[in-house]
Amino acid sequence: MSLTTYNKYGKLSISEDVVAVIANVTASECYGVVDLVSRRFSENFSHMFNHDQYNKGVKVTTDDNYIYVDVYPILKVGVNVEAVKKSLADTISFNLEKLTGMRVKHVQVNVVGIRI
Repeated sequence: MSLTTYNKYGKLSISEDVVAVIANVTASECYGVVDLVSRRFSENFSHMFNHDQYNKGVKVTTDDNYIYVDVYPILKVGVNVEAVKKSLADTISFNLEKLTGMRVKHVQVNVVGIRI
């Protein structure tokens, strides 16, 4: 499914996969995030054979041209978990709105674990 919006240049459609890639790259660059992990074993298994790692650990859903994002990070030992979660959600929301021009309704950060 794709997101569709209109602006002064015309109709703009963006795939959910592109939104997931933007969210994945943004999350990977945030302080305190070690890695992103898939939610299900079947996704982990498919990533082993497929080199498409760009949407790993991110689930994007859309409803009425609003973006809802679920992120599954592993955080670094010693960081303030709540501060990293808030920073991660704010950064993903900002980058998605800036790069796509569409509204992000909610970013849910589900910390999977903590690693060195």
